Amino acid sequence: MTQLDDLREQVRTRYAAAARAVTAGTPSGCCADRCGCDPSDLEPILFGSGLYGTDECQALPADVVAASLGCGNPVAVADLHDGETVLDLGSGAGLDVLLSARRVGPTGKVYGLDMTDEMITLAEANAARAGAANVTFLKGAIEAIPLPDRTVDAVISNCVINLSVDKPAVFAETFRVLKPGGRLGVSDVVAEDHLSLADRAARGDYAGCIAGAVSVKEYREGLSAAGFVAIEIVLTHQVADGMHSAIVRALKP
Repeated sequence: MTQLDDLREQVRTRYAAAARAVTAGTPSGCCADRCGCDPSDLEPILFGSGLYGTDECQALPADVVAASLGCGNPVAVADLHDGETVLDLGSGAGLDVLLSARRVGPTGKVYGLDMTDEMITLAEANAARAGAANVTFLKGAIEAIPLPDRTVDAVISNCVINLSVDKPAVFAETFRVLKPGGRLGVSDVVAEDHLSLADRAARGDYAGCIAGAVSVKEYREGLSAAGFVAIEIVLTHQVADGMHSAIVRALKP
């Protein structure tokens, strides 16, 4: 097993365990019961369902909220519309898929892509409980998206691209499956430009969404190299010293 294979397996193992914990009734997400909470009443919310509003979490299955491990709320910034087709990279238990399904309505379609069997099983059960008929979950890697060219109007993701061991492939595949004029709207962890790879690794592990994060400059350059334009990276909150959750937007010409 190569070092990259080992990192990928660390990520798969961690999130498979998170799915099993939720299924067993012992969620391991750091903010599993804080959806819509008032941040002034608690420690700062860095990851999890506490980054979503109460109105968004209402009527969703408890398991989908409990399994939320993201660093933002990409659906809130993706500007989704009725009838659109959306792809969620690293869809986990399906929270952002189900929220997107509400936005695009019955004439729209939402795909959730995850490499973890346990998460897909959990997500499909959550979609069935929510009565979401316009969603489909796919098994696969975000570096090799199992969809045809020019399939989707928008790609979203919540703190997953930083976990990839081949980010140029993720950017290229995202560009490929977007329709002309399609858009990327994700939440992700990024590093300040002055931090070296060693600096990032010292602040957290790879599977914990820290060591694998690229810098703001590297993120912008990667998206540009893939063909994206109108790239916007907005830092939202600090998750470690010099490391931030960020909203990332870009367009396919």
